[in-house]
Amino acid sequence: MMVNPKILKFLIIVSLSISYAGYCQGTLEDYQRAEAIDTLFRNKVFNNPSEFHWLNDKEFWYRNNAETGTQYILVNAESKTKKAFFDHSLMAGNLSAAHQKKINEKEMDLSEFKIEENQLIFQNDSLKFKMDLQSKQVLITDTIKRERRSREYWGRRNREDEGKPVLSPDGRYEAFIKNANVYIRQPDSEEEFQLSYDGNEGFFYSPNMLWSPDSKKLMAYKVRPGKEHKIYFVESSPEDQLQPKLQSRDYLKPGDEMDFRSPQLFKVSEKKHLPVATDLFLSQFGLYNFKWEEDNSAFTFEFNQRGHQVYRVIKVDAENGNATAIIDESSPTFIDYSGKKFRHDVPGKKEIIWASERDGYNHLYLYNSQTGKVKNQITSGEWPVREVIAVDDENRKIYFTASGMDEDQDPYLLHYCSIDFDGRNFTRLTSENGNHQVSFSPDKTYYIDQFSRVDLAPEAVLKKTKSQKTVMKLEKASIKALENTGWKMPEVFTTAGRDGETDIWGIIVRPTNFDPNKKYPVIEYIYAGPHSSFVPKSFHSNFWAMSSLAELGFIVVQIDGMGTSNRSKAFHDVCWQNLKDAGFPDRKIWIKEAAKKYPYMDAERVGIRGTSAGGQSAGGALVFNSDFYDVAVASCGCHDNRMDKIWWNEQWMGYPVGPQYAASSNVEHADQLQGNLMLIVGEVDDNVDPASTMQFADALIKAGKDFELVVLPGENHTSGGEFGERKRRDFFVKHLLHVDPPSWDQIYKD
Repeated sequence: MMVNPKILKFLIIVSLSISYAGYCQGTLEDYQRAEAIDTLFRNKVFNNPSEFHWLNDKEFWYRNNAETGTQYILVNAESKTKKAFFDHSLMAGNLSAAHQKKINEKEMDLSEFKIEENQLIFQNDSLKFKMDLQSKQVLITDTIKRERRSREYWGRRNREDEGKPVLSPDGRYEAFIKNANVYIRQPDSEEEFQLSYDGNEGFFYSPNMLWSPDSKKLMAYKVRPGKEHKIYFVESSPEDQLQPKLQSRDYLKPGDEMDFRSPQLFKVSEKKHLPVATDLFLSQFGLYNFKWEEDNSAFTFEFNQRGHQVYRVIKVDAENGNATAIIDESSPTFIDYSGKKFRHDVPGKKEIIWASERDGYNHLYLYNSQTGKVKNQITSGEWPVREVIAVDDENRKIYFTASGMDEDQDPYLLHYCSIDFDGRNFTRLTSENGNHQVSFSPDKTYYIDQFSRVDLAPEAVLKKTKSQKTVMKLEKASIKALENTGWKMPEVFTTAGRDGETDIWGIIVRPTNFDPNKKYPVIEYIYAGPHSSFVPKSFHSNFWAMSSLAELGFIVVQIDGMGTSNRSKAFHDVCWQNLKDAGFPDRKIWIKEAAKKYPYMDAERVGIRGTSAGGQSAGGALVFNSDFYDVAVASCGCHDNRMDKIWWNEQWMGYPVGPQYAASSNVEHADQLQGNLMLIVGEVDDNVDPASTMQFADALIKAGKDFELVVLPGENHTSGGEFGERKRRDFFVKHLLHVDPPSWDQIYKD
């Protein structure tokens, strides 16, 4: 007897609902606990300073959140002493008198400390104070004027057809633009002379000119503007009027025509124009960092070729205008110019320190800036330099962070190191198994090392730079109060990825009422943007996007799969022209292996959520990976990389725009979607064009696919805010736990 497939599916759902209901997950109590989790975990970790501030080479202060209240502590590294920075009770009394209101000594919020002429200078609330260190008298010295920061739109087109005159270093002349050309005059004089004659409305000189240090030469460049591209939104519900508003933004997309810049050289006293050949920088994504050599012999600039596979440092000879590439970086995939580029010109030495992934990992190289030859590779090994912290030119030493040097540690944990310019005297300043944050004394004699992991409470120690020996222990965090709430320590989990060799790292977050005898659906919080790695590495009491969701009856995980940054170049290259991959082959293996170890993790019920690039991946989970993922909530996703901003998408998907873009598009493959999908988008998102989500929705409708669409009036780039969070919770509870969520009136009542 054949059973109707629809009836069979109904019977299965009913059976699952009965079975899962017995676990009592997704209940009103779970929701109320999820809502309260942030408050419950807040201020439960003590003796965990957030910042350290050096006053001089030997002394520093920090604010400590002790169980008894806020402490301001002064440390002398030389004498190894630690004491109260000032009399807290006396300070509270003085501040109370100054503010004419009661100030609790255990809750004082003071900042910007410095010591000048036996005076302690600091700020509190909206006032500046000074305290005489002998008499202890506190006086108000000034009010703090807080200027409202204007939110400058990231994609605003930089107008280069207007600007202020540029004064020469000797103050004798100023260069300015008139009728699209370069002119020179003396300040406060009406006399002027024209330097260039080749500028016009379509190919004009920019006011961003640069004088040589001796004021005898001038670098200027012509601009041929690319085509304008705008995106438009209708703001449906403006606060200041009844009728909707039409908004627009400058917004270049992959494949759009870009500005072309042509540097020019002028010998001012001779009124001589030396055009610079453009052969080395024809296909421009951008020209950056124009600077003159200290000896006036040349100027340099950086060229990023369209497609991000060539990056050059170009030098223009100041005598003849000849251009040469002194650094010529190339890659068959991409150069991570937005994440790993580093350049330091060594004063007076004709040398450049340069970062490159040419040997398979991000490392530092020392160049001869005259010949363009590599003098030596500074750092090397199967690990990446993460960031240059400081360059000591006098002692020819570099301080930097690195990761992946320890086989027994998480390869993303940050460690601090130093090395000489010639590659000698490599020194590990940190070694403890943790993610480190270091603060150096001004003269680098001492450093404060604060480290933690998601599964290790923070600790701070003072060390001597030369020996790396601990001078004194500063603070070790107490998490007893946090643990008393039922808080569960996240677990770090690793397993081999798709190649069977490369370790993939992530974390597991469990609810406070975790019961190993229950079965928990798994929800992955995804962000697979290739520009970095995203799994938390430092200790936090509350991983908001994960902790509150776990309380509803889920195991929540976060994973860095192949295609993300901060490992080897090969690991990163997986993303190249292939954003749909998003590390999914590794993620699926990781979750399956975790479920083998922990049978309470149900790898047959898997959800996923993400925002922005994570929104694209969350949507792609049901389009390209519905064999594994069942439910997805995708917020403001770039569901087709041809619809999103130019710089991010051409960086990873390449130029020119080719079939690889369509191959990774959720829109183009909407007919493949299986499972339950919710799309969330803000109607005025100027980071990811909301049309990307709308076109995905349109394609799903045309393909006859069911889904939910949540459009947020007046919202920009967002995960949905409070309303979106409520919708997201209900969606996962309904489709992964197969229970009806309680009403919002019950959950969120005052």
